[in-house]
Amino acid sequence: MNSVLKRFELVCGVILLGLIVFLVFIAAIMRTFGHPLIWSVDLAQLLFIWLCFVGASRALRARAHLGMDIAIRHLGHRSRLIIELLLAVLFIAFLAILTVEGVNLTLLNRERLFGDSGLSYAYVTIAVPFGSLLLVASILSNAMEAWKQRNAPAADLVFSQSENSSEQALL
Repeated sequence: MNSVLKRFELVCGVILLGLIVFLVFIAAIMRTFGHPLIWSVDLAQLLFIWLCFVGASRALRARAHLGMDIAIRHLGHRSRLIIELLLAVLFIAFLAILTVEGVNLTLLNRERLFGDSGLSYAYVTIAVPFGSLLLVASILSNAMEAWKQRNAPAADLVFSQSENSSEQALL
């Protein structure tokens, strides 16, 4: 399941980034010729919001988010694992609230239009619960992997890589 989500995030990220670059490029070209595409910038912004959530999930799955470990750096592997598992529970609770509130926000914004594109603002706000669920899947995947390797002192934790981890984590 982890490899399927990892591949999904990669494909989505590449497609979203490609579309954003294409839209901004075409908008600049058309503006140069006096025919601006007003909707293209709005659509690029919408896609960027989705890209942020997909990228955040991808970085979390690869344990590549920035963190401050100065307080726990010198603790043993098991102690760090327990702390990170507790943090995972806290983050999942927060993301669950964000998911529910994101769905409520989406339902409130169905009629609102996004910029000059004519698209519903719900396409923007639905990225919040979708991205939150992706992040929950990443946390759960990392937590299960860390738990399975809890007796290996050089294993990755939920949010942190071991010092022996490969730099290929994002691939």
